[in-house]
Amino acid sequence: MGEMSLIDTVVMAIWLMLPAYIANGAAAFFGGIFGRTPIDLRRNLRKNRILGDGKTYEGFFFGVSAGLLVGTLQQFSAKSLRMPEFSANADFASVVLLCLCVGALLGDIAASFVKRRLGLRRGALFPLLDQLDFVAGAWLFLFAFAREWFLANFTLSVAIAVILLTPPLHLLTNFLGFKMRLKREAW
Repeated sequence: MGEMSLIDTVVMAIWLMLPAYIANGAAAFFGGIFGRTPIDLRRNLRKNRILGDGKTYEGFFFGVSAGLLVGTLQQFSAKSLRMPEFSANADFASVVLLCLCVGALLGDIAASFVKRRLGLRRGALFPLLDQLDFVAGAWLFLFAFAREWFLANFTLSVAIAVILLTPPLHLLTNFLGFKMRLKREAW
């Protein structure tokens, strides 16, 4: 297999990460609408909330569901779009999609935990952690549960593209959410 062009690499990076991107965005969106039950149940750890009100069971559920839905649509349309399937084996494709979606949201939750330990309030700016936490979570889960697939698909060039593309995409979608009054912060 030859080298991918820059455009092919960018398209591949977005294609592979789309379920995680959707899961992360949908968790924030639906958590803001339906979120009533904080994952930390409003408990503190050393005088600070464990996670904060921004991480809810409802957001987690809707985020994972939205990511899985998009990933399933990608899986079914991959051949007609001339894009790679997550796997030819439906069961393994489900594992990959779960890793992307659940891993993304657990990465975001882990970042909230870190921010609370540092005494930062919900919504406080923490450059790069805020934009790449869910990528790290998704990749960690893929590495743990679908390692060969992860290494075969997230080549060095695709991984670099994800790392370079995600922060501006994340900032753009957050800014749009802020302008639409769906988010409190523009970042």
